[in-house]
Amino acid sequence: MKNSKITRRTFIGAVAATGGLAKISLGQKPKTTSKIDRFALVTRHNPVLRKIEPLSPLSVGNGEFAFTCDATGLQTFDDDYKDAMPLCTMSNWGWHTKPMPENLIGKTYQMTEYDTYDRKVAYHTGRAGQQEHYDYLRENPHRLHLGKIGLRLLKADGSEAQADDIKDIEQKLDLWTGIIESRFKFEGKVVTVRTVAHPTHDLLAVSIESGLLAEGKLAVRLAFPYGSQTMQAADWNAPEKHQSKVISQTANRAEIQRVLDNDKYFTSVSWSGNAKFETEKTHHFVLKPRANQKLEFSLAFAPNAPVKNLPTSNATFAASENYWKDFWTKGAAVELIESNDKRAKELERRIVLSQYLTAINCSGSLPPQETGLTTNSWYGKFHLEMHWWHAAQFALWNRLPMLEKSLDWYARVLPSAKARARQQGYAGARWAKMTDASGRDSPSGIGPLLIWQQPHPIFYAELCYQLKPTRTTLLKFKQIVEETAEFMDSFPYYEAKKDRYVLGPPVIPAQENHPAKETWNPTFELEYWNYGLKKANEWRERLGIKRNPRWDDVIKKLSPLPVKDGVYMAHENCPQTFTERNIDHPSMLGAYGILTGELVDKETMRRTLRKVMKEWKWEDTWGWDYPMTAMTAARLGETATAIDALLLDTPKNGYAANGHNYQRPNLPLYLPGNGGLLYAVALMAMGWKDAPKQPAPGFPKDWKVRVEDFNAALFQTI
Repeated sequence: MKNSKITRRTFIGAVAATGGLAKISLGQKPKTTSKIDRFALVTRHNPVLRKIEPLSPLSVGNGEFAFTCDATGLQTFDDDYKDAMPLCTMSNWGWHTKPMPENLIGKTYQMTEYDTYDRKVAYHTGRAGQQEHYDYLRENPHRLHLGKIGLRLLKADGSEAQADDIKDIEQKLDLWTGIIESRFKFEGKVVTVRTVAHPTHDLLAVSIESGLLAEGKLAVRLAFPYGSQTMQAADWNAPEKHQSKVISQTANRAEIQRVLDNDKYFTSVSWSGNAKFETEKTHHFVLKPRANQKLEFSLAFAPNAPVKNLPTSNATFAASENYWKDFWTKGAAVELIESNDKRAKELERRIVLSQYLTAINCSGSLPPQETGLTTNSWYGKFHLEMHWWHAAQFALWNRLPMLEKSLDWYARVLPSAKARARQQGYAGARWAKMTDASGRDSPSGIGPLLIWQQPHPIFYAELCYQLKPTRTTLLKFKQIVEETAEFMDSFPYYEAKKDRYVLGPPVIPAQENHPAKETWNPTFELEYWNYGLKKANEWRERLGIKRNPRWDDVIKKLSPLPVKDGVYMAHENCPQTFTERNIDHPSMLGAYGILTGELVDKETMRRTLRKVMKEWKWEDTWGWDYPMTAMTAARLGETATAIDALLLDTPKNGYAANGHNYQRPNLPLYLPGNGGLLYAVALMAMGWKDAPKQPAPGFPKDWKVRVEDFNAALFQTI
């Protein structure tokens, strides 16, 4: 297995590796009047692996902390996964910053000035002559792999086991309880490992049963890496650059202090029964049981001080069972298994697994990175335009608190966003694109020139208000809405000759392959500007404040959506419609898919959708493009196209056995695809503003769609 090449065929194998699932005929027709059997719905899609799947490891987590394991239930054979899906232990607070090179200390990163209607506006896009500085700011801070927890398996000859030495693998993630159970044989002896994350602590609990424990052939190894900006989030070749020090130890507990440059955190291990914790070598520790066939332990990570009262492993398993039962029974549900379309079971599987994956990766106190807490993408930083795709769906699926957790971050970084707008000569708050917990913009040739993340906070605030229409909600988001709208008012240029407001240049639209200096009036962004400013003024009226007349003026005189040859274009200055740039995101569809399309002509959008479906280069798209296209098709009444879009057979739209939406070797999972799928399915199942008055209006009429516990009123507004 070591250094095995990961190919497209390997990924297809991972998608198919769902053995052990219940065999259910799509022709079965339970009584439609009964409630959905949530347990059956969820557990028939429990991932079951029977071999090492480097692109489909299983994870446990809680939105703030996650742990991804190999076929042993821990991170024993991480080398076999490192070039496919690295096995990481991650948290929202776990970041590392490398020391700045001496030659950069005291230097100022030089921004690039763009001509913006007779004034110069500076952006973090330049790398010419300052590549090292550019790279340092992009790569730091980076999210950190907090520590590897694996088995130490000794063969009869005393050597350590390799991945090929374990046999008869059967590993299952029980979605109903959040517990991974891994069974395998090593030299003829059975090993059973149960792995779980605590629902409210950054803590992993593990139970191991095997005769190998008493024989001294099985122990647990804990190892710590230096930080890295790579996908692996770990550098195992720099032991001199960090410290791992046991600061306290008793008969059943050990505490380790970790120091990496100016960053520090703590790891606490507690175990039951007779076992010994000892240092194996620098940064490596071993927990060895003594003459017993079961080992249970808890391992917690903390940023400031060791966790004082660690929950026991038994308590953690019980807490997980209660948490996930509540998750699956109290949120909304969609069941498709009664449908005769052979694709229904696969779509239902994707829906169930996407709920689990977004819960453990995207429901924390920070907007998530595109790979969540599973592995690193873009150095662990998150992209604010993608926050919508990760988390807006929580509101639709009646899990609003999972969205709300991350919204407080916008208030924390508001001063940074306002400073960015002022530095560029604009009012209000300009939200970064690629950032970290500080809210600082990262240099990029594209990111700083994007604008479609700007209205997002208003959209989130509106979701919260529709579900909790109180003055408390209005006051909570008042400043965020106001400052966001102030920037949106000041950014467009008033073109007096045509009596209209123009977005850009410079601007890069959601379809990112358009040059900033030659782009203006992107279709989706115009529609989103109209939405954001209108909602901001509605927000004022709800609070008893007069509408802002400047915002109304921009709304009234905003440029029309650009059309050429009867279809919507990515932006007004496109040289052709689709012949030159029909790759990346078909973002024009979002104007009447993501949004309600107040400025959209439906027949023009229908022609656009059909042209996109026929001519777009789908192999060069991204995971969220398929649900976006499905939403547009649904709103237009093209329900068969909506299903086709959701399940297009393209390289970027596969979902592995664990539910991961693979994109490319350095992006082996893509949570915007999972979150987008959930948003689209909810919309198709429940309807939208001005939807036909019929059940599941976004699905073909011959599909049997059962829905439960959605907030119907919300869907009349989106």
